[in-house]
Amino acid sequence: MTTEEVVGISNLPNQIYKLVSKQGGVFTLLTCGESGLGKTTFINTLFQTTLKPSDARTGRSIQGPIKKTVEIDILRAELEEKNFTLKLNVIDTPGFGDNVNNDKSWQQIIDFIDDQHDSYMRQEQQPYRDVKFDLRVHAVLYFIRPTGHGLKPLDIETMKRISTRANLIPVIAKADTLTSQELQDFKLRIRQVIEAQEIRIFTPPLNETQDDPAAMEHARQLIESMPFAIVGSEDQFDNGSGTKVVARKYPWGLVEVENDQHCDFRKLRSLLLRTNLLDLILSTQELHYETYRRLRLESHLGGSSSDIANDKLGSNFVAAPARKLSHNPKFKEEENALKKYFTDQVKAEEQRFRQWEQNIVNERIKLNGDLEKIQAEVKKLEDQVATLKLRKR
Repeated sequence: MTTEEVVGISNLPNQIYKLVSKQGGVFTLLTCGESGLGKTTFINTLFQTTLKPSDARTGRSIQGPIKKTVEIDILRAELEEKNFTLKLNVIDTPGFGDNVNNDKSWQQIIDFIDDQHDSYMRQEQQPYRDVKFDLRVHAVLYFIRPTGHGLKPLDIETMKRISTRANLIPVIAKADTLTSQELQDFKLRIRQVIEAQEIRIFTPPLNETQDDPAAMEHARQLIESMPFAIVGSEDQFDNGSGTKVVARKYPWGLVEVENDQHCDFRKLRSLLLRTNLLDLILSTQELHYETYRRLRLESHLGGSSSDIANDKLGSNFVAAPARKLSHNPKFKEEENALKKYFTDQVKAEEQRFRQWEQNIVNERIKLNGDLEKIQAEVKKLEDQVATLKLRKR
């Protein structure tokens, strides 16, 4: 076949584009971090609207202003642009770090991520899979308090655990509280801690942008900007030239949210929604979910978990360390319940066997007693017959 001959396979991308445009997409974003870092405000700024928590049973928005998050809230919205609809799920988690004892304060977040993988896996195992409820977390924004010193032990432990389950993206909240030099020094300290503690964070894949110099340069800028320093605001002010901008107002001037010289808000939004949205979705499906699925099935089959870090995964993906899912308290609780159930069943069977054995012994004793009585009666009758015979003689 010559190169001039056309069979039509080049039209496949157009067909896929039409299919994807018709089906739309689903993207789930989870925010976590200490209390008082403006996570909810940032989400409203990111999507340029006020998202409201929805009722899990009805899917309807709960009216009223969003106050301090005290439990995991699911905020739902549909973003439509150029006939493409993105179903957005934002998981707003309670802030932690307020308690005297913050040991395992991250557990609720970890359990939520694991539960969504487990729920999706169970749906895949059903006979009918036409409609699946997918709430797997595609990206986790971890909010860091702008102390200027470094990461706290609680931050390090939480980020370590999240990074083995989802795409972790660290952000410095309320970056306008630091000077430019303090912010750069703070970013450097955080990057050093992340590298020293081997915390895997999501980074845009450079190897996929080699054919596009502009895209590669943009990806490099995103990587160099991590952790992203962001400022959130829902208010608009005149920037002095007659243009309304989203900003925070201070006596000395404005901090514009979408000004790259003031913060990294636009870069973070680009990574999440414009340039790397598909990378986040695919890495969740191909790495984090598949890792969870394999470990869960291995644990059910009784196999030991191998070292996942040795798998041939892409260099830009996060390799989760080998672990048994029974380490998760929820799975441990389920395992203990099953063990208790089987133990109780065995004990019941043993008790029934002992009772059956005792019944047999009792029946044997009764039969032996009856046999002795019959033998005594027979002997008595034999004695009477012998006595009668003697009398006849």
